Formats: sequence, structure tokens, C-alpha cells
Amino acid sequence: MELIFRAEENQEEEVLFVPVLKDDKAITNLIKSFDYEDESDVLSRVKKENFLGKKGQVFVIHDDQQTIVFIGTGQAKKLAAEDFRKTAGHVIAYLKKYKANKIGLVAKHWLKGTSDISLLAQSLAEGLYLANYDFDKYKKVDKENIKVDIKEIYVYLLASQKVKFTKAWDLGKSLAEGTILARDLVNEPAGIMTPQFLADTAVIIAKANKPASRQGGNITVKILEEEAIKKLKMNAFLSIAKGSEARPKFIHLVYKPTGKAKDKIALVGKGLTFDSGGLNIKPWEGMYDMKIDMGGAATVLGVFQSLVASNPKVEVHGIIAACENMPSGSAVKPGDVVRNMQGKSIEIAHTDAEGRVTLADSLAYAQKQGITKIVDLATLTGAVIAALGSQYAGFFSNNDKLAKAILKQAKDTGETMWQLPLAPEYKDMNKSKIADIRNISNTKGGGSIMAAWFLNHFIEDGVEWAHIDIAGPAYIEKSINSYTPVGGAGFGVRTILNWLRSI
Repeated sequence: MELIFRAEENQEEEVLFVPVLKDDKAITNLIKSFDYEDESDVLSRVKKENFLGKKGQVFVIHDDQQTIVFIGTGQAKKLAAEDFRKTAGHVIAYLKKYKANKIGLVAKHWLKGTSDISLLAQSLAEGLYLANYDFDKYKKVDKENIKVDIKEIYVYLLASQKVKFTKAWDLGKSLAEGTILARDLVNEPAGIMTPQFLADTAVIIAKANKPASRQGGNITVKILEEEAIKKLKMNAFLSIAKGSEARPKFIHLVYKPTGKAKDKIALVGKGLTFDSGGLNIKPWEGMYDMKIDMGGAATVLGVFQSLVASNPKVEVHGIIAACENMPSGSAVKPGDVVRNMQGKSIEIAHTDAEGRVTLADSLAYAQKQGITKIVDLATLTGAVIAALGSQYAGFFSNNDKLAKAILKQAKDTGETMWQLPLAPEYKDMNKSKIADIRNISNTKGGGSIMAAWFLNHFIEDGVEWAHIDIAGPAYIEKSINSYTPVGGAGFGVRTILNWLRSI
């Protein structure tokens, strides 16, 4: 999509899109402000079609040179970033039915809901690129969605606004690209999406961002093979990988900004590329979608895809323990005891509570790098879906300031999270009779809280930590908005990138 800036409208575009506020008394005047014949017929049609600016509602005017599409925003007053993203999604939905290579956006109409040109540009770019996503690489015929081929976008605004608009647009595009990579990774079948595939993706990202680009910052990567993992005594991680023929990979990405970093942060992603449940094997219904169990790792890689372009002033470490959880003669057994690299012992009471066991080593490794601020993302528990449904991630933290900062970005980004308590009453319910800790609780209920407490067991004093359980929103079974189709959502990429930029 090439941006072409114009000071005045000259109708080079095939379709001009105009947002309309809900129940706006000025709707008629807005439509009348565009030159067209048969004005009375058009205004009569506005009433007949009951066009009130409702979310996604469309009213279309055709003339000899172009089509004008008025799209309802569903909001009566000020528009937020999420409103612009959703409206951009409706633009793409229209263009999937009525093809056009050149479209126009008149800034003065879009800015009716906000005075922030940067917010508008970033949100529009995110919405347009994300809504135009479709994972169809394995379909030869009967493709359900047709990607829109927008070659040129004519943006009508003041010359003084061009630089600010372009900078924010490029940022929005970059955030969308990271999200799209995460979507692709989650959508890949498990036969392709192996630990090696994740490691190869990390290498590709690092090579593409080295040497330092003009924006600043660069990315390096280290892939630890099984022998190196053993030397670090990551026996918790290795115990989960034992049952699979696919060998584990431990991925460590590092982004360094130009100049002195303001902070040093670790992003830890759960990287179970397939989860059969191990010897406590899942029923087939529960196993079918378990290619998505590396959703946390996908988010981390999506973040790194866009780090250099978004240019945060902090050092970021991406840490992923990638493996499969499979049943075999060598698989870890219920009742086994393993140790993580800190020497803490874990009783494997249930082999299908495996992700937290691998994270026990990932979190320990992050702290060994001297990092004292950690965010982990994981498709960790079905219990969080029972508690919050499929559209909310469960959020836990041991630090109120960290929690507030991330949750603010989540709200602005439209990636819904809900903070759940690290209830002290539940802290000791993971106690084991034969080890330091048990990988599932001895009691029923509160499974996502128990899992968070399990992870907290491996967080050392003084370390700020947040845990985001994305089991629900990592994979969308029914489209939740105009720019998030069914499948991998890339959940968390934009929230984390915006948070890193805010530090």
C-alpha cells in the first residue's frame, strides 16, 4: 500500500471512504457536502436504508468518476484507536466484495473523532493490514477470503501533517507485521511447526535485523542444542521433551537499542509446538488444536519481528524453550521428580500440565542473565477460559506498577486482559509431599491462579514479574472484530511493543 498525499481532492482514487459518527445529526449535511447528481434521491435513500452510522453500516454513492462509501463507526462522540482499527477493518471487508486498487481517505473527516493525527494514522495502518490477513497457504481452490490488493492510498491532509502521519503509519504497519508473523506461526500445522521451525524463525529475524538499521538497534540470537541445555541443568525443560523424537531447542534472542538502554527486560514465551498431553494423553477433541500451544513463543517472535522498526530504548531478551509433549516409552511419567536449573525439585503429578514445567527453566534462565523485569506469555490453562471466556487473557503480576503499565497498553491496543489475583490463600496449594513443588494443585478450582503461583515459585526476590495466560485469545474460533479473523490472533504483540516503547 503506497501512501500518496494530496492537499486537495482530485478524485484519482476509485473509492473514497468517509467515517460517520453514530446518530450524527450532521449525517445529511455530510453526505450533501459531496458533489453528486440526484441529491433528493440520495437523501431519500439515506432514510429508506436507515443509515445511522451504526458500527460497520455502509451507505454508498456512485458517480461517473468514483464511489463514495460512508462507513458507520458505531460511536456518537470521540473516537479511540480501537474505533479506527475496527472501521479500517470494515473498509477491507467492503473491498473484499467490491474490488478497488486505489482508495482515498480525507483526513478532515477522519479527524472528526479525534485531534490526534498520529493516533489516527497508526490505528488505520494496524486495522487495514490486520484485516487483510488470511492464512491460505495450504489451500489451492475454494479459498474463503480474497486478500485486497490496495496499490495506492490517497490521503488528503495539510502538508504540515504529512511527516507525523507517515511516521505513525509506519509504526502501525510494523506492529501489524509482527502480529501477522505471530498469526502465521500459530496457524502452521504441528508437522511443520516444530522446535526446529521456531529456532529457524528466530535466526531469520536476527539476520534481517543485523547490522543495525537506520532506525537504530539490532538483534542477535543464540540457539542452544540439547547438549548445551543439559550442561545448564535445565532438566525440567528436558523432562517434557523426552517423549518426542523432535529434539528441543532453547532460543535466546537479544535486542539492543542504539545508545544506553533505559532498562533490561525479558519476554518469555511458552514454546510447546504440540501438546498431546504426554502419558496423561488428551482426548482427541482436546488435542486437535494443540498446535497452538506455542502461542506465547509466537508472540515473543512477533515482538522481535517489529522491535527494530518500533525502536524502543530498552534492551529486550526473548527466551523460548521449544519442544513437543508426546507419549512414548521415554516420556516423563506421572509421579516423576525433576529439577530445574535453580535446583528446585518439581513433582510431575500430571504430564498435561507441562508448559509451566518448561517455563520453570525459562524463567530461571532469564534471571541468570541478570534481568529483574520479566513478562511471560503462555497458553497455560483451560481454567482461564472457564473464568474469563475466550476473548480475555488472564493477567497476574507481583508488581502493581508493572501491571498498571502493561494493562494500560492492552486497553489502548484493544487486546483485552483481566487482572486475576495472586491470592495468598492459594499459594501453598501446589505443595508436594516428595518435592519442593507439585505441577498441579491438590485441590479443584482456581486452576489459572494455581498455575501462576507455580511460576511465581521460580521468581527470585526483587524481580518484577508479570504472567499473561493467553489460552483464550491466542486462537480465535469465531471472529471477534473486523480486523481479527478466525485462527491465530497474534495476541499480545502490539500490547508488548507499545509497552516497551513507553518505557
